[in-house]
Amino acid sequence: MIKLTWKIWLLIVVILLSLLSIFGIPNFQKGVVITSVEANSTAFDSGLRKGQIITEIDGSKISNVADFGLALEGKFDTNQSRKIIIKTDKIEAVLFSNIPPQITVSEIPQTNIKTGLDLSGGARALVQAKDKQLSSSEVSDLADVINNRINVYGIEDVNVVPISDLSGNNFILVEIAGATPKDLENLISQQGKFEAKIANETIFIGGQNGVTSVCKNDARCAGIENCAPSQSGYTCTFRFTVYLSQEAAQKHADVTKNLGVNVTPQGNYLTKPLDLYLDDKIVETLLISDSLKGRVTTEIAISGSGSGTTSEEAYNTAQQQMHNLQTILITGSLPYKLEIVKLDTVSPNLGKDFTRAIFIAGIASFLAVSIIIFFRYKKIKTSLALLLTSFSEIIIILGIAALIKWNIDLPGIAGILATIGTGVDQQIVVIDEAKHGKILSLKEKMKRAFAIILGSYFTVFVSMLPLLWAGAGLLKGFAVTTLIGITAGVLITRPAFTDLIRKIEE
Repeated sequence: MIKLTWKIWLLIVVILLSLLSIFGIPNFQKGVVITSVEANSTAFDSGLRKGQIITEIDGSKISNVADFGLALEGKFDTNQSRKIIIKTDKIEAVLFSNIPPQITVSEIPQTNIKTGLDLSGGARALVQAKDKQLSSSEVSDLADVINNRINVYGIEDVNVVPISDLSGNNFILVEIAGATPKDLENLISQQGKFEAKIANETIFIGGQNGVTSVCKNDARCAGIENCAPSQSGYTCTFRFTVYLSQEAAQKHADVTKNLGVNVTPQGNYLTKPLDLYLDDKIVETLLISDSLKGRVTTEIAISGSGSGTTSEEAYNTAQQQMHNLQTILITGSLPYKLEIVKLDTVSPNLGKDFTRAIFIAGIASFLAVSIIIFFRYKKIKTSLALLLTSFSEIIIILGIAALIKWNIDLPGIAGILATIGTGVDQQIVVIDEAKHGKILSLKEKMKRAFAIILGSYFTVFVSMLPLLWAGAGLLKGFAVTTLIGITAGVLITRPAFTDLIRKIEE
């Protein structure tokens, strides 16, 4: 019986924590998880939110996506509104509508591992501003604009991130699960059109200097004002300042001077609101205070609210809506035409085929390595120690990826395979050093082997850093998973394996 050292115990604890990160606390609840809810829809107003688990519809138990479809089948064949009760793990929502709930659902995930577009399927585009080299801050703002624009169309499962290549060129990577390249091209290849209207009169247009600046990330002129209980739970209000050009301010005064005033318990407002449009689609309607009637002002305070079943959810919703609205207004100050540098797609079926092929290849590789190691060293304990250590590295990488919510894509899987290969090489060095000659003590041999491993680690670590930016960031998954794997190897698995081999040899 091998006595376990603290290094071996550390490996066991990290493996257990990694398994907890991957699978989470066991959940035996049945149902389907909501993956998206269209904003301003009846489902959204009723409290349904992304991440909730639907368990019943009108009293019928929901165990999978098929049950969900059957529960709604035939309920909306006519144009008459009807009542539908949807029970989730959080709330019981009552909807009155003549169309099916504007939500998408999927099976409850069995693990916390998130897969990238290569495995889940969808469309990917690499985008940059046309005829203009943007700074990193400008690209970051533009990424917010694109993300908000896509959300306006009710599309979820979107990943929009600013990236750069080794030459310093800035791009935006846009990934949409379940979309086609044509869908993605239609969404981002055209320049956004922003308009603000009062009584159907255009006050200012984005991209034509109507908005000079928008207060953002400054508590003096932007933030959440208050949160209070409401009929549906809680409601939080936000307010931020928008600065208009002189021409836009004068147009605002000319249009509002002839409007009437509505007196309400919440305050006095003009009879016509300020409507905000993006690509001819209304995205927000704002009340105008009577103090602004006929007044030439370049400073306008815009307010809104967000609701939720809890105060925390309402606060987060209000903050997100404020950020989205600020982003829409900033669109006018970022009049960039976009061009698609690269556009491709992966079907969900192809992603499943990739996963299956990689799994089969991994099993075959482990079998081949185990056979070679056994015939080379003729010791079943040594062979098992090497294979179990390699397998533990996979668990640790996946556990860390699940913890930091890093998407595992094909480059990431390649990084895992590279880590396994590097790990096997280094573990063979440890075994060979333990068996080589009788001049040095076993402890000294292990130190010498670990010195070789450290040298190899720093070499691989430095070589991975350029890959974080190479290929416009498309190889980042390979670099990140490799760095996680080799670092966990040097700090956790290699020391534990060294102690295992020492105990076996002794």
